[in-house]
Amino acid sequence: MKRFVDGEDRTQGVLLPEFLDDYVAEDNPVRAIDVFVDELDLPALGFEGVVPETTGRPAYHPATMLKIYVYGYINQVQSSRRLERETARNVEMMWLTGRLAPDFKTIADFRKDNGPAIRSACRQFVSLCRGLNLFTHAIVAIDGSRFKACNSRDRSFSRGSIKRRMEQVEASIERYLSALETADRQEGDLAEAKSARLKDKIASLREQMREYKALEVAVQAAPDKQISLTDPDARSMATTGKDTGLVGYNVQAVVDAKHHLIVAHEVTNIGNDRSQLSIMAKQAQAATGVRELTAIADRGYFKGEEILACEAAGVTPIVPKPLTSGAKADGRFGKQDFVYDAGEDVYRCPAGEKLTWRYSVEVSI
Repeated sequence: MKRFVDGEDRTQGVLLPEFLDDYVAEDNPVRAIDVFVDELDLPALGFEGVVPETTGRPAYHPATMLKIYVYGYINQVQSSRRLERETARNVEMMWLTGRLAPDFKTIADFRKDNGPAIRSACRQFVSLCRGLNLFTHAIVAIDGSRFKACNSRDRSFSRGSIKRRMEQVEASIERYLSALETADRQEGDLAEAKSARLKDKIASLREQMREYKALEVAVQAAPDKQISLTDPDARSMATTGKDTGLVGYNVQAVVDAKHHLIVAHEVTNIGNDRSQLSIMAKQAQAATGVRELTAIADRGYFKGEEILACEAAGVTPIVPKPLTSGAKADGRFGKQDFVYDAGEDVYRCPAGEKLTWRYSVEVSI
């Protein structure tokens, strides 16, 4: 006797076929997406194509495209090609779109042409959450993420990188010139062919050097001493690994601590987070409608001016101070390892001993 659960025969017909709606539970999030998008005033939000053209091939309604985009956002499917595949194989997506399957180019163009309108739809969602009293916790978390741009590292230039590339080209020219002198001292057809190839390489490198010199002038004229050729807004940003920097954007996001909803976001091309604390905290205040707000961030956001700006705006920032001491790297205890005893006005070391006060020095400036 079989001890496994048997599946249905794929070729078995049914008298009363199931509806597509039967595959989507009543508490499925796609039902919320469907209701939310259908209730939006798409023309007022700025979506294009709400009124169809009288000529040409019929287009997809913007509501259908927005449902696909929101579904991909919730399920972490950003690629337009992957979204195209989901419309043809995902039962939830089939239910949401009515079995429509736009191609990836149509999905990508909708996202490109309706960027401001999609942001307005996000604001409508935040307003809906505020109306449902989901932001009464008054605590948010702020963090930034690096997003890679379509601009490769070879097409991004800073003062340091262009200097290194020019040095590499100069070294290559010197090497080829040395090889050319060696080839000129030899005889025969093979030596002449080699000499011609070396001359072509040297000419190509000198042309590249002229391009770099022109780019060096452009880099010096740029406000932040950096340019990107493919994506002008992208900037080179350092990451935690050695020699693993990327060219892209620093996307700031503010998340509600209770429901984990993104209440505000901003795309920047500044490689660090030190100047973003007060900006994002004020955006969170405006989005949630809460004046007395507590903002939590990591030590990358610590900056005295930003903390003062937050306190002036009614935001209580909770940001750890950066560890600037090199004691840990040298194998010694850092300042954070010592505990201050206010009653005795002394510090206690990790071994439990008291630090003896010796003297103080007054420095006149």
